[in-house]
Amino acid sequence: MLVAASCSESEFTERYPDPAKISETTIEKQYTGIMYTSREYVLPGYGNYFVTLRTSLNRYTQAVGWPFESGNYVPGSAGVQDLWFNYYNTLAQYRELEKVYASKSEEEQANKKIFMMTAKIYLYDYTQRVVDLFGAIPFTEAGMLSAKDGDYASSNAKFDSAESIYTLMLDELKALATELNGVTLNAGYQKSFQTSDFVNKGNLTMWKRYCNSLRLRMLSRVSAAPDFKARATTEMGEILGNTATFPIVETNDQNIQINVFDVNTDINSKGFQDGIASGGGDWFGNTAGKKIIDHMNANADPRLKIVFEPGQNAKGVYAGMDPQATNAVQTAQYQAGLVAIYNRFTLSHNQFFPGVIINAAQVNLIKAEYYLNAGNDAMAKTAYETAISQSVKFYNSILAITNAQGITNATIPTPATDASITAYIAGNGVNWTAAGTPAAKLSLIATQKWLHFNLVQAYENWAEVRRLDMPTLQFQTDNANNQTTPPVRWNYPGNEVTYNPENYASVRDSDKLTQRIFWDVK
Repeated sequence: MLVAASCSESEFTERYPDPAKISETTIEKQYTGIMYTSREYVLPGYGNYFVTLRTSLNRYTQAVGWPFESGNYVPGSAGVQDLWFNYYNTLAQYRELEKVYASKSEEEQANKKIFMMTAKIYLYDYTQRVVDLFGAIPFTEAGMLSAKDGDYASSNAKFDSAESIYTLMLDELKALATELNGVTLNAGYQKSFQTSDFVNKGNLTMWKRYCNSLRLRMLSRVSAAPDFKARATTEMGEILGNTATFPIVETNDQNIQINVFDVNTDINSKGFQDGIASGGGDWFGNTAGKKIIDHMNANADPRLKIVFEPGQNAKGVYAGMDPQATNAVQTAQYQAGLVAIYNRFTLSHNQFFPGVIINAAQVNLIKAEYYLNAGNDAMAKTAYETAISQSVKFYNSILAITNAQGITNATIPTPATDASITAYIAGNGVNWTAAGTPAAKLSLIATQKWLHFNLVQAYENWAEVRRLDMPTLQFQTDNANNQTTPPVRWNYPGNEVTYNPENYASVRDSDKLTQRIFWDVK
């Protein structure tokens, strides 16, 4: 097992310390420190799922059902602030890596450049998530406290526009994709890279796939924005037309994720159970929404019994909570044990659930949309159907590594079969050819993204639902609150408003829950 994945919390603190608390560090320590700092926002962590996602994104995508109350459409300040702090703690680790790297000899820099290159890919992945939530954020000048010798007054960072950050990331990732093809790892540092890297375990080919798949994801996200449309079309075509030079994630064996090998280390998914099913479900972190269950039931989705389980008293019937019903009806349905929940064997009680970053089904759905827009129906169909099969088999593979304990009144589900996948793809509600028009086919792609992401890839799910406005989701109007419908972005946390007021002033007017991110073009 990797050293990075087999340490206790105290050992990690010693080996990968907070840059604000030490006087000396190393490239290797800082590199792993970046991944370690952000691990609970990649692996299913308690804070991410319970504090942040439970009351925000998972409701806005109807990945869950919950009893309606006024104020539900305002993201909780604690969850917003927690993610903000975690991102900037991660960024601070990266800035310290830059500082340490710059202090080394040219020879050591040349030998260890792979650490800088891959750290940037990982950081830009997280940065896209944060930009997609907030829009403009402090970035190019942020995380510099250590570099400025602890001078707080000069360390408050300006807000960079979302467009400028996307441009910077796309430019640098494109350059990295080419540069990685010319990298040869120094044999003397191969082991240290493997040990420090607990995402891809030092596998250079996997980092190439990560880089180019991340580029595809970013380019797809901005593909309708006027200033990015031409670039997105050109560069996505370059990647997909030459995967030998620009390899991408194409199979589930190539999925980019943090795997759990020993639940007694800090690399675990122990927080998943309390994060989505705390109190036995009374916090509504894992209760199913009506639309997702209805779609799965109507189309005999082979993922249904792997991803969900019926309510305790539902007699095997899968039912979701209706977002249009009254609070009294919704609560009564739940208390009667009639609402389906996310499967405990596969998800909430599975401490080996991986930290999902980018996977094959996601990439193939991006490809399907690209080919559909390019007028290549045959390739779009192939990518779409491949994605469905990969999604089902992804959840099969998660079920296969379950270590769920203490589950009562439930039977471990049977994996989906190839025959069930084939029948599902051929069904009227899923069938590509039956969709007929490009608009109907785009709706199929969007729906499969939504089904595949559910609450597992919540940030991706909300971004794509906002971008495509599909599937169509119905919500009650909250007439008792200023925010009457789900937001289209998050507000900046109060801490940033209070302690960075001069720079916040530049974005104050756009700090509204109704202010769309630039790629959210209508």
